Amino acid sequence: MLPTRLLDRRTVLAACTAAALMTGCREQPQASSGGPVPTTQPASAKKEFAFALIAKSQSNPVFQAARTGAEDAARDLSARLGVNIKVLWQTPNEEDAQKQAEYVEQLVTQGVDAISISCSVADTATPAIDAAVKQGVPVMCFDSDAPQSRRFCFYGTDDVDAGRTIMSELIKELGPGKHTVAIPGGNQNALNIQKRIQGAKEEAQQHPDITVKGVYYSKEVPQDAAAKVEEVQTANPEIDGWAMVSAIALFTDALLKWEPGKVKIVAMDALPAQLPYVRKGVVARLFAQQTYQWGYRSIEILTDKVVLHKDPPSAIEYSPLLPVDKNNAEQFEQNWKKWLRP
Repeated sequence: MLPTRLLDRRTVLAACTAAALMTGCREQPQASSGGPVPTTQPASAKKEFAFALIAKSQSNPVFQAARTGAEDAARDLSARLGVNIKVLWQTPNEEDAQKQAEYVEQLVTQGVDAISISCSVADTATPAIDAAVKQGVPVMCFDSDAPQSRRFCFYGTDDVDAGRTIMSELIKELGPGKHTVAIPGGNQNALNIQKRIQGAKEEAQQHPDITVKGVYYSKEVPQDAAAKVEEVQTANPEIDGWAMVSAIALFTDALLKWEPGKVKIVAMDALPAQLPYVRKGVVARLFAQQTYQWGYRSIEILTDKVVLHKDPPSAIEYSPLLPVDKNNAEQFEQNWKKWLRP
């Protein structure tokens, strides 16, 4: 059940409009923790709030971590502000852009106070986001943006820069001389993946000795992605490096049998399934997105917007990637034991 709402949304909108004239900025959160939270008392008499989190898929651990972060933030902020913030987790079992759009519409009808969404396909989500905002429900994006929509904020990774980082680190691992590299692309309709590919290609172009053999897409299913990587590697033995801007192929142990170091791999994310690749030496380095923070920071931003009537200092807020290699893989794995709770 949703928390009790005021009977007349127009009354709420009028109050919010008046309070918006007094918007302000606040200190940015720390990158790897919940960060500072507001301590000001809510500007309205309303005490119960429902914030929805719509991720891409239930099965992906990065979104399970985001859910944990959102629930932790709701608990922390409720205690500090003397209100009751509830997180509504509305996410398809597997990626489905149309279902995401339908969820936005349903949540607005149910009377949710605000929404944070990771868009599988920006063009599909945009009309639903715009309709929600038109009806007075603030919407932000996390992880994967819908920049042409009326969302008020995006929080997540700078994907172009992430692509550059993955390719740059791969080139360092390959060392001097001519090299042929490949890029696994995952979901070719996802805006964040396209931006990472863009960044990786731009970085490769700065190095005349690097040839990008191609970008290879597959279904966002670990077994399919790993099979595509093996197929491409077998057909093109000259490939000696993989810039995995989409690392779904590492979410299964299918590639663990690769000879460590023979083909260099640098990849996004540092999920539990990926860490054995680092420990064994098949993958040189991972770059973890702050997936727990996706959820925590989303609830902070929505709380500022709806409860305290404060707009974020910027419409876009990026969180840095965290490098993970043999030296800190065990330590990083401890995070997942906290984030993947039942």
